[in-house]
Amino acid sequence: MKIGVVSDLHGSLLAFEKTSHLFRMRKVELILNAGDVFNYGPRNPWPEGYAPGDLVKALNGLSIPMIIAQGNCDSEVDQAALNVPLLSPCVFVYVDGKKIVVNHGHKLSDDEKIQLAKRLNIDIFIVGHTHLPKLERLEKMILLNPGSPALPKGSPTAGTIEITDTETNIEIFNIDTGNVVMR
Repeated sequence: MKIGVVSDLHGSLLAFEKTSHLFRMRKVELILNAGDVFNYGPRNPWPEGYAPGDLVKALNGLSIPMIIAQGNCDSEVDQAALNVPLLSPCVFVYVDGKKIVVNHGHKLSDDEKIQLAKRLNIDIFIVGHTHLPKLERLEKMILLNPGSPALPKGSPTAGTIEITDTETNIEIFNIDTGNVVMR
């Protein structure tokens, strides 16, 4: 199965359109979203392509299923507009034998993530919040932050996870060029 991973859209329809185009090109079957979907927060500028109303329509019209973990900028008002739940604080997904947790990441330290991963025997822990892409092994789990396609600290990024019978491949890619920046 191929999974798209995104976080921190912050209301940018443009960033979502670029990301979803690449997800379709990569034949993604499920999207895991680590939160901060519509609001940009008081410390952030408006992202390019900021259009939360149009982003709602785009997300609600997706043909690919999406699961969202609530971020620190997501609210009850956002949930009222979406036809998928904003789950909080964690989403637990079991896909093709892999245990995946999605959490926005703003409240858990790396040590707390490791402890949770140990308790639940997690294979992949997905976070967002920092707007910085990150892909690293922490003990037995893989920590994945896809970065942000809308308000990046560096290049605008998202990711994919491909799970096969024999291996799991994870990539973080630049949404403007499609080039892989981490693997």
